[in-house]
Amino acid sequence: MKYRQLGKYGVRLSAIGIGSWLTYGMGIDDKMAQKCIQTALEQGVIFFDTADIYNKGEAELSLGRIFFDELNIRREDVVIASKCFWPMSANPNDQGLSRKHIVESVNKSLKRLQTDYIDLYQCHRYDPYTPMEEICRAYNDLIQQGKLIYWGVSEWPAENIDEAISVCEKLSLHKPVSNQPQYNIIRSQIETNGVMESCEKAGMGEVVWSPLAQGLLSGKYSGGVIPKDSRAAHDKMGSFMRDSVADKTLLAKVDKFKAYAENLGVSASQLALAWCLRKTNITSAITSASRPEQVIENCAAADIEFTPEFDKKILEIFA
Repeated sequence: MKYRQLGKYGVRLSAIGIGSWLTYGMGIDDKMAQKCIQTALEQGVIFFDTADIYNKGEAELSLGRIFFDELNIRREDVVIASKCFWPMSANPNDQGLSRKHIVESVNKSLKRLQTDYIDLYQCHRYDPYTPMEEICRAYNDLIQQGKLIYWGVSEWPAENIDEAISVCEKLSLHKPVSNQPQYNIIRSQIETNGVMESCEKAGMGEVVWSPLAQGLLSGKYSGGVIPKDSRAAHDKMGSFMRDSVADKTLLAKVDKFKAYAENLGVSASQLALAWCLRKTNITSAITSASRPEQVIENCAAADIEFTPEFDKKILEIFA
C-alpha cells in the first residue's frame, strides 16, 4: 500500500480507503464486513470512511463493533472519517450544519464508533441556511475540545470552499483540510468546475467517493446483464445505479475500457482506481467491497504506474 499526505497537512492516508455507504450495516452483514475490514488492514489500508446517515447510524455501529469488539485494533492504527448533514429524524434540528446539529451529531458518532475522537469529520453537503461563521466556529470548538482532529467538506461548490477558508483565516480558526467529492472516469466535474482548483489553492486533500462509479467501471455489467451477487441486484445497494446499468452506450464504453485494462495486464477496477490516483492532490480513493477478494484487487491499484498514454487512451474511450 502507498500512503499520501492529506493535502498540505501532516496526516497520511492509505491511497485506497474503505467506505461503508450502502454496504456495512446495510447490504453486508457484520460477519462479511469483518472479513473485508480484516483483509483491508492486512493489505495496509488505514483510512476508513463512514457517515451518520449511512443506514441511519448502522454503518458507524458496525465499524465500531468490528474495530474494537471483534478485531481489537489499536485506535491510533486507523484514520476514521465520518460526516453529518442529512436528516436523522423528524426533529427539525436534527439536520443541516447548525452548531446544535454538528455538536450533537459528533457526540452520537463518537458513541456509535466507540471512540473518544474522530480523525476527520466532514460536512456531508453545504448548508445555505447556516452562516459560514457558525459552521467554522462549531468545528473549531470541537477540535479544541479534542473530539475531532480535522474537519472537512463533501460535495461543496468551489465558492463555498473559498468562503470557509476565508472565514477561518479571518477569525484564526482551524481550516477544513479535506474535500470528499464524487470522482471517477465518468464523472470528473471537479476538474473543470473550480473545486479541485480551490482545494489545491487551500492545501486541502481530496478523498474521493465512487471511484468505480458504484462498480460500473469494474465491467461486471457488460451488455446490461446484472449478476445475482452484484450491487445492482440488491434492492437497497443498487437503487442509485439503475439508470447507469440501463445505459447501453455507456456500457459499451466500459466494455472497451475493460478490454484495454486486460491488455495492460490489470483489471478494469484497478485501472479505474489508478486513473483517479494519477492526480497528486487525490489523497485517497474510497472504495467499497462486499467480499475480501474485492479488497485485495482494489488495493493492488495503488501500485500501478499510471502513464500519460493510459490517460490519453481512456479519454478516447469515454469521449
